[in-house]
Amino acid sequence: MHTPRILTLILAGGTGGRLGSLTDHRAKPAMPVAGSYRLIDIPLSNLHNSGLSDVWIVEQYKPKSLNDHLVSGRPWDLDRTNGGLRVLPPYQGGDGEGFAEGNADALYRQADYIRDYDPDLVLVLSADHLYRLDYREVLATHERAGAALTVVTTKIRRNPSDHGVVEVEGGFVTGFEYKPEKPKTDLVAAEIFLYDTAVLLNAMDELMERDGQLEDYGDQLIPHLVKTEKVAEHRLDGYWRDMGTPSSYHEGHMDLIDGRGLDFDDPQWPILSASPRRLPGFAGEAARVSSSLLAPGSRVEGSVRRSVLGAGVLVEAGAEVENCVLLGDVKIRSGAKLRNAIVDAGAVVGGGTELDGAELDPEAAVVVVGADGAVETPSSPSKG
Repeated sequence: MHTPRILTLILAGGTGGRLGSLTDHRAKPAMPVAGSYRLIDIPLSNLHNSGLSDVWIVEQYKPKSLNDHLVSGRPWDLDRTNGGLRVLPPYQGGDGEGFAEGNADALYRQADYIRDYDPDLVLVLSADHLYRLDYREVLATHERAGAALTVVTTKIRRNPSDHGVVEVEGGFVTGFEYKPEKPKTDLVAAEIFLYDTAVLLNAMDELMERDGQLEDYGDQLIPHLVKTEKVAEHRLDGYWRDMGTPSSYHEGHMDLIDGRGLDFDDPQWPILSASPRRLPGFAGEAARVSSSLLAPGSRVEGSVRRSVLGAGVLVEAGAEVENCVLLGDVKIRSGAKLRNAIVDAGAVVGGGTELDGAELDPEAAVVVVGADGAVETPSSPSKG
């Protein structure tokens, strides 16, 4: 039996504008998550646990923040002589040069490299979602269906119009609309796609000849393939969350605290990372800590409730933190009261500060405190 050769491309180049100031100085896949991890750890760990080791990461925006974390790919067993991790930055000087205008365009700019590598299948992933998936199950669905493309789908409770909305019948995709104002279903594309290589390359060439450009996958590529090819559905019934907005990022962390989020601690499916080695989180004698995650290197002398503290965070005596996500090396000074907030790495929240995101931004129910201490309401972000 022929074992297909699978090449994985992780599209990690977008600006992450929906996250506002949180991505002013870092790539979205480099965003901290669960105190001790980065978003890029999720697809890389899923790949490791699925036994897939030919992985290319397509970069563009703020690549240093991501490269500092990726190092050689060792945490995910991708530091190999043959195959393993390859990082593809934008470049000048030939076909495919320059900056991509969307994720499908980013994929097209790697077309010559894909042809040279000559895989049977191309697995395309995003790096801003929390989920667990054995990609070998997607391969099995793809082969059983004899599909040219398999789309991983999931049902979401609200805001399907923020995603590619999918219609299915008998295990096959019969309709696809990208971010429609009036979605027909609550079934969305989880941004996990398994393509037949020849079909993918031919489709991108045809669309470039027809339209002169490619943008996001939902604008041309997926609708074109749904119309012209056999497109299968693989349903992801487990946990899946888009972490692309401050509200969803905050909710994803609250899910972890409440025990209904992604399981980062399953020894049968470990989430691997290149996190620095630090002492365990410390709670002082007068500290009050409940329902919270304390990353290594964090120190609590005050009150912390239903919050996630990143490495090196300090909550001083007399400070109160509730329903918050504090990124690395944040300092909450004595007398500060902080609720329903995301505080960016390195920020200092001064004593006497009283801030409740649910009151300042009822629509988003959270606010962002930037690294410079500035407060941003997600319902009217500073950019994109």
